[in-house]
Amino acid sequence: MLLLVGLGNPGPSYRDNRHNVGFMAVDAIHGRWRLGPYRSKFHGDLADGVIDGEKVLILKPQTYMNESGRAVQAAMTFYKIAPADVVVLHDELDLAAGKLRVKKGGGHAGHNGLRSIQGHVGPDFRRVRIGVGHPGDKDKVVGHVLKDFSKEDRTWLEPLLDGIADGAGLLVKGDDAGFQNKVALAVKPPRPNTPRPDGAGANKEKKD
Repeated sequence: MLLLVGLGNPGPSYRDNRHNVGFMAVDAIHGRWRLGPYRSKFHGDLADGVIDGEKVLILKPQTYMNESGRAVQAAMTFYKIAPADVVVLHDELDLAAGKLRVKKGGGHAGHNGLRSIQGHVGPDFRRVRIGVGHPGDKDKVVGHVLKDFSKEDRTWLEPLLDGIADGAGLLVKGDDAGFQNKVALAVKPPRPNTPRPDGAGANKEKKD
């Protein structure tokens, strides 16, 4: 069983914040794969179901970001889930907006949600790092992540969430590279092949 954890802050005032993109991502997965309804459990909202043949749990801690580890630890303890079977989806300042990377283990880079989880269960869980860009000044970081996504952001955010939802089957099976590629193609689809003008680029026949 895999535990997918989306990080964010509870309540309508935080719903569209950049810091809540983890909530948005797991909600997209939840809707696409028609998982069971959320219910209040383990200091969070919990749902279960099957993604591409794999049994999964989705957890959205309702403890506020800096106490996310309490919810994660409670769910892991009850279901006897190892850290290697936990995937945390969260906002990432050190990635450009719209970029996504998956990694296992590592530090928390000042992210309070990751810091809390590591404090409760250690660092050996997988992370889906969803880039929201950096404001360029460390003193502006808090304001940046607690600000709503702009209309311009929606041009990449919606395709990215669709890609995450569509690629969740790859994620739960451990195909991190395939998952990353699927999301990247969703955000920036390949250019269609357009017919070239007659004769353009064609090898000309050599004359005798």
